[in-house]
Amino acid sequence: MGVSLDKDATKWKEAIAKDKLTWTQVSHLKFWEEPIAIQYEVEAIPATFILDASGKVVARNLKGEELRAKILELLAK
Repeated sequence: MGVSLDKDATKWKEAIAKDKLTWTQVSHLKFWEEPIAIQYEVEAIPATFILDASGKVVARNLKGEELRAKILELLAK
């Protein structure tokens, strides 16, 4: 799921199309006042969160091989 911190709906939707994003995208168009960003204490973008089946954050801001390894670890369970 992608959560956008955009303020302009048209530009946000154009970026989704341009980048060919196929997963669910959400936004309240409130920039840094985005409720989900506040809830998860997002301080910079991009930010990455991995949640377990119960919604608990099990990893955040992993990149590259660390991200891949964590996903493989969790899928193996």
